[in-house]
Amino acid sequence: MTGWRDRFSRMTGRTRFVVCRLFIHLAGQEVAPLLGVVNRSARQAIDAEGDLKILGEGLVEICQSLLQYDEYWLSAANEGDVFWDEGEASDYFNALFTDSAERYLSEPDVDASASEFDQPLSLPVTRNVVVMITVAYEGEVPELETDLSNVSALKNGLKAIINLHYQENLQAIQVHFSPAQLGDELTNDQLLQHFPELLPL
Repeated sequence: MTGWRDRFSRMTGRTRFVVCRLFIHLAGQEVAPLLGVVNRSARQAIDAEGDLKILGEGLVEICQSLLQYDEYWLSAANEGDVFWDEGEASDYFNALFTDSAERYLSEPDVDASASEFDQPLSLPVTRNVVVMITVAYEGEVPELETDLSNVSALKNGLKAIINLHYQENLQAIQVHFSPAQLGDELTNDQLLQHFPELLPL
């Protein structure tokens, strides 16, 4: 994400915007409860009507839960870009939002209650969950602006996102996940078809 244009713009004192997206794929029957955490955050985000502080608190909870589920991480990917124009950063953020929202089974069930995800399930339980986190921030965070397709780097990236919230440097947040609805299953074949960028950890 760095280059001569990056260095020149930094010298001239322009604001540096970064937009990045992380994909984390978790596998195993034990990962289904994570859907309760992300669905609860999704409902809170809707109720917050764009309040970045509340969105950030939900993001912190999701990142902390992902860190607790690290033994179930199976693959991951990340992408992003640096911008010196806020409008261009916003356009890229919106493009990633659209792409994440269109991913297979990523439409959340905001009417489901949190308890539905915490109780023993009679519905099919998915063995694969993909969480997509996209953030925009000002400044430079090396832990997010590198290849995150290894466990150590991914842990550092999630911790960096948490820090961005507490440092109040987050400018925009979005979280998508697949499957997003109780009872939906994401099979291995669907995973390969709809999330081709994932790399084994």
